[in-house]
Amino acid sequence: MEIKYLSIYNDIMNAIENNDIKSGEKLPSENELMEKYSVSRDTIRKALDLLEGNGYIHKIKGKGSFVLDVNKFDFPITGIISFKELSEKMGVKSNTILHELALINPDRFLIKKLELSKNDSIWRVIRSREINGERIILDKDYFNSKYVPKLTEEICTSSIYEYIEGTLGLSIGFAKKEITVQQVSNEDRKYLDLEDFNMVVVVKSYTYLDDTSLFQYTESRHRPDKFRFVDFARRKNI
Repeated sequence: MEIKYLSIYNDIMNAIENNDIKSGEKLPSENELMEKYSVSRDTIRKALDLLEGNGYIHKIKGKGSFVLDVNKFDFPITGIISFKELSEKMGVKSNTILHELALINPDRFLIKKLELSKNDSIWRVIRSREINGERIILDKDYFNSKYVPKLTEEICTSSIYEYIEGTLGLSIGFAKKEITVQQVSNEDRKYLDLEDFNMVVVVKSYTYLDDTSLFQYTESRHRPDKFRFVDFARRKNI
């Protein structure tokens, strides 16, 4: 016999996946769901918590539960891919908005992240990424000017990786990545269409050339309802 809250979860989940309940719609209140399913408030809350945990709804205190878009974009964790390449692969309408391009002297934080000396200079590039009319990624990139001596607005709004590989003739080798969930910052609110979300998924990347030179540090901040981070893993004997 199926547990009651799981039965309710599956019923609502199927309605969302079949588009019977559409993205952005508000679910009935807890009282209405209690009456519909003839169960306690605790049972309804367990079902709603599971729906939220699995990315089907977003609960807003004092407002209710709202259905999320379950058609998320797959974002590869292990690969090194530019936004231009990713959007072309997904077949979506995209746009890059450049907010800042500056050649700066690194502070202590960036000296450590990019393994620099205090006399080195770096490019700071801040861009928001728009998909289907919504700004849902904020990329904060830092490039060692020793390897990337010049950047322009045109390069930054097209593809920096395309410029590095095609024009500079450098070979991008590998990256180390860290994924965390962080509180939304004022900068996130300024540059992203966040709706009522107060958390973002942050991917920090350290990217190296084929000769193991560290040339880029990135903080890529994603609206949590729009992406599914995917990986392929093969078991190895230790």
